Amino acid sequence: MHNTRIHRARGFSLVELMVGLVIGMIGVVIMMQIFSVSEGYKRTTTGGDDAQNNGAIALYGLQRDLRQAGQGTNSFNGVVPPGAASSLIGCNVTLRAGVTINANAPVTINHASIPAGDANTDTLLVFHSSSNDSPEGEQIAVQPATNIYTMTGFAAAASAPSIRVGDRVVAHPQTRPSPCNLSVETVASVAGSNVTVGTGVAGMSNGALFNLGAAPRIVAYAVRGSALTMCDYMVNNCGGAFTASHWVSIASNVVSLRAQYGHDTTAAPMDLTVDAFNQTTPTTECGWVRMRAVRLALVARSAQLEKDPVTPTAPSWAASAAAAIDLSGDADWQRYRYKVFETVVPLRNVAWLGVQSGC
Repeated sequence: MHNTRIHRARGFSLVELMVGLVIGMIGVVIMMQIFSVSEGYKRTTTGGDDAQNNGAIALYGLQRDLRQAGQGTNSFNGVVPPGAASSLIGCNVTLRAGVTINANAPVTINHASIPAGDANTDTLLVFHSSSNDSPEGEQIAVQPATNIYTMTGFAAAASAPSIRVGDRVVAHPQTRPSPCNLSVETVASVAGSNVTVGTGVAGMSNGALFNLGAAPRIVAYAVRGSALTMCDYMVNNCGGAFTASHWVSIASNVVSLRAQYGHDTTAAPMDLTVDAFNQTTPTTECGWVRMRAVRLALVARSAQLEKDPVTPTAPSWAASAAAAIDLSGDADWQRYRYKVFETVVPLRNVAWLGVQSGC
């Protein structure tokens, strides 16, 4: 009886415990390996989803702005008397002291004043108004004072829907100046036919007043630090030297932005169709009127840096004639997975100008 109680109290020996620990450790190692492999597959899969989402969001934002490019600024002859020219296209527009956009256009690829983005990428500058007013502008009859424009056909009841206090306006003389230097000013008051601004510009009788609305959209896009970033010209000076705080990231893991103009190159008269895509920036009013669309490509990558190379050849897009998009700015570019988003965006505010005489 005494021996039986002793046998039941003995428990495990040291050897048995050590064997159990070894078996348990082997089981933990196997489970961790399985977990690591499955987690890697999961990150790769979700990383591809991230690239899909980031690219789609970035492309949507660009398309939204490009579809409105030129709104309120795309007049070719305006409302001024026949034979006069009142187009804002191609003029230098001063937004405020020290901030001027040279050669304003609905959209400019690689604008000279915009600091370059990551290596082998393009930049975009998009300009459009927030106004529902006519893009042809309103005719200025006379100027009682330099900062007061008396508008043709304005009345107290009719003034409110077109130009309001706080709107940004640009006055254009009857004859296009050379060089064409214009300024954006804020409407201080509207009384009957009179629109009062802060400073004003002399010599605007029979000219045109273009309404950009209370919040015109003048934004630059660039790929910086493997992210699509945006700079708002109405808040910051996006030109000149690069200032990191002025550029806001709107989509991460976007590693390339490529763009081309779609030109109507048919001899005058133009036929309103795109004949060639390239990066030749127009230098004349007719050149801008002939620019009908913009072709874009965005390259998004997964967030997962793979252990081994998974992309032996860089992706391409339609404009590259099957040549690879250069991603060599990142030494580890082959260890990421990529998705290319391509589209052609018609510039409807330019297309609505139709066939212009002499173009």
